[in-house]
Amino acid sequence: MQSGSPGSLTEAAPDEAGIGKTAITLVIVAVILLFDITTKLWVVENFRLHESVQVIGDFFRFTYTHNRGAAFGINVGENSRIFFLVLAILALGIVGFIFRATPATDRLRLCALSLVAGGAIGNILDRIRYEQGVVDFLDFGLGSSRFPVFNVADSAISVGAALLLLSFYLEGRDEPEAETGD
Repeated sequence: MQSGSPGSLTEAAPDEAGIGKTAITLVIVAVILLFDITTKLWVVENFRLHESVQVIGDFFRFTYTHNRGAAFGINVGENSRIFFLVLAILALGIVGFIFRATPATDRLRLCALSLVAGGAIGNILDRIRYEQGVVDFLDFGLGSSRFPVFNVADSAISVGAALLLLSFYLEGRDEPEAETGD
């Protein structure tokens, strides 16, 4: 099907497109934020800093910590909190730019962008609220071999980024190859 033709998978009527895009995005962002904020608040109110509680033996536990750096313990030194706050705000701008260019019918990309945005906003709120940085508490591993402690927002960003890459890959695969002129 050609883009813009009746029944096209890549374009929708302007009214339908605007409402659909916004509704999908706001619902996903709100769900991520609600879950992220609620779980972080629960951890802060119920755990002591650095306290660890086994959930599934040693494999999965809640470990309350703060992270001034980025997801999964990435740190750039003393000013990590501010550096990653600015970086997250810039990333939200890029997400907004891609969102505007995304057709309402590209549900995969809209979902991916919404997950990234919801996660970024959740971590931005922590960076503003806590001088110690983002609240992390999801702790997976065995013994001393552990994945860096993370949170719901980090998960949303990671899944959203993977889905975004997949959507770009699928878009590139679906585009017809340019004619060579032979």
